[in-house]
Amino acid sequence: MDLQELRKKLDEIDPKIVELYEQRMDVCSQVADYKIGTGKKVFDPAREKEKIDTVKGLTHNDFNRTGVEELFEQIMAMSRKLQYQKLTEAGASGRLPFISINSIDKKTCRVVFQGAEGAYSQAAMFKYFGEGVHNFHVDTFRDAMIAIEEGAADYAVLPIENSTAGIVSEIYDLLAEYENFIVGEQIIKIEHCLIGLPGAEIKDIKTVYSHAQSLMQSGKFLSDHPAWRQISMKNNAFGVQKIAEDGDKTQAAIASEYAAKYYGMNILKKGINKSETNSTRFIIVTNQKVFLKKANKISIMLEIGNEVGALYHILSHFHYNHVNMTRIESRPIGDRNWEYRFFIDFEGNLADSSVKNALRGLREEAKSLRVLGNY
Repeated sequence: MDLQELRKKLDEIDPKIVELYEQRMDVCSQVADYKIGTGKKVFDPAREKEKIDTVKGLTHNDFNRTGVEELFEQIMAMSRKLQYQKLTEAGASGRLPFISINSIDKKTCRVVFQGAEGAYSQAAMFKYFGEGVHNFHVDTFRDAMIAIEEGAADYAVLPIENSTAGIVSEIYDLLAEYENFIVGEQIIKIEHCLIGLPGAEIKDIKTVYSHAQSLMQSGKFLSDHPAWRQISMKNNAFGVQKIAEDGDKTQAAIASEYAAKYYGMNILKKGINKSETNSTRFIIVTNQKVFLKKANKISIMLEIGNEVGALYHILSHFHYNHVNMTRIESRPIGDRNWEYRFFIDFEGNLADSSVKNALRGLREEAKSLRVLGNY
């Protein structure tokens, strides 16, 4: 039998597969109608495992067994998505625990940021809320989370990602630990300066203070001065504060031009970070479950089973609901070795039907799901 004849046989088989697939989905639609009427859950893992084991047993070799398993996993995943869609269309979209608001009251709110006066977080806060906002600062990111959880502040401004250094992993871990929610974001350009005491020169410097990420971002410049001792601080502005208090001309800090002006220090060199496009994304966090009506980005956190294809099936909910996923990060779960939680950003608003449908599927099939915010 030549190739053309073989292709002809495939052309005869494929329409039959399509016809059977559509017949199966029609039955699945009827199953969805039954579940809508009875309140029965869509996802039944025990039933799906039983079904896959049955169809695998109908094959005649190991290769086909693996292929049929993968095929029916996909078919049943598409069946679930159809059922989720019908549930949403029937108005069974579930309770939305978040309340939509028109705007944030930036005039009377109280905002906390981590670091000292002159920190990049303070600059991000002023850009988002305005320079007249009531604010205070704390030493650590955890302190900021506690401040909004306990009501000492209405909002916290926290750095979550830098365009060159990557994520601030501690912030992701704190979002998992505390019941606080993202309501906004602010991106600011980062231009690091080498800052010294008035009258100091670069040739005087022996020790440099800054945050670990800022030291890394300024690595090329610092490599030209191998004799300098580099000391990590909790925040860039703490470094400027320290050299101002110590009054030692051999000390310098890496921080913003804003920090240098605030403490009356001298800028020895501007733009020492290696990337001219370096920016940091800050999130605005609150303890209230609210979202702006015009919000267009959603952040979620979820955990899934350690099984073959688990992440693939979870992510397919974005594809089938035409929701654009923009970011995914994984972080280890502290008290469980080799297990991870995923942080996902995607476009949309919690009031969108496509988002509701995707979240319904994710909630039913993930081990746990939490919406971190819509902003």
